[in-house]
Amino acid sequence: MKRAADRGPNINITQGEYAVSEIEGGVITTILGSCIATCIWDPVRKVGGMNHILLARSQTAGGVSDYAGVNAMELLINGLVRLGADRNRLNAKIFGGARMISGLSDVGNTNASFVVEYLEREGIPCLGKSLGGVSARQIRFFPSEGRVMQRTVASAPEPVEPVRQAPPERNGVELF
Repeated sequence: MKRAADRGPNINITQGEYAVSEIEGGVITTILGSCIATCIWDPVRKVGGMNHILLARSQTAGGVSDYAGVNAMELLINGLVRLGADRNRLNAKIFGGARMISGLSDVGNTNASFVVEYLEREGIPCLGKSLGGVSARQIRFFPSEGRVMQRTVASAPEPVEPVRQAPPERNGVELF
């Protein structure tokens, strides 16, 4: 996970990035599918940040590892603390975790479960969430206010192409 470059009051983050801001009127944006965005802020200090977690848990030789998810959350929280946030005053809202491709494992649900469990374990109240479903989401987070705007992005139906039959081979053998 890397910190998104500071680009003034408007910051867009992509997969594997996070950003923190104390700019009044600033906004952090992202677009999510099965990924999760965690928006965390300190309402007294008026600082906040967002991460964009691609895969919170991964399969390792020793089993399942939460390393990537824990790292993403700790980088975000530590970034806020560096801006003067008090860890005991933090609040969160979480978004994403859609099931974007049917028939595959539900990565979105796994990501969402990780973040919900992490916030509970760390004692950070989750004041709002929009998780699951089958649509992508566009998120706009106003870190100094803790306000979030979400817009779902309609998924276009996957085109179904008819199966074409190969013409029969003419090899002199007739099947009956």
